[in-house]
Amino acid sequence: MNESRIQQLREYLNQNGMKQTKQRDLIASTFFKTKKHVRIEELLQEVRKSEPNIGYVTVYRTLLLLKECGLAHQRHFGEGQSLFENAGEHHDHMICIKCGAITEFEDDRIEDLQEKVCESFNFKMVSHRHEIYGACSRCQKE
Repeated sequence: MNESRIQQLREYLNQNGMKQTKQRDLIASTFFKTKKHVRIEELLQEVRKSEPNIGYVTVYRTLLLLKECGLAHQRHFGEGQSLFENAGEHHDHMICIKCGAITEFEDDRIEDLQEKVCESFNFKMVSHRHEIYGACSRCQKE
């Protein structure tokens, strides 16, 4: 799976006259291995374990490139920093406003209802994001 995503990136770079570099490959492959929403600083820290000289701007630009070619999503939850996640199956988010925990979920009933609402307003949905803010079970106990 990871290799096919790297190949998609290489094809995108080639189609757009951009260079394939070892640094981009390392950043992308490290990002594709993450299973969570990641901050630029977190990815930079992980990448520097293999290549200490990679800079913040290189990681940031590579993440924007992955977003541009559809392999990553950039998220802004509340007032916090940008988080990036692997593009894949659609899902929604519950965000704890106390500790920042993010829970991903899917619910077909919500998806169906959104489509019905759009139909009732003769509105053609292209995409959507569903974010719920509140307190996670752990923070509710505090």
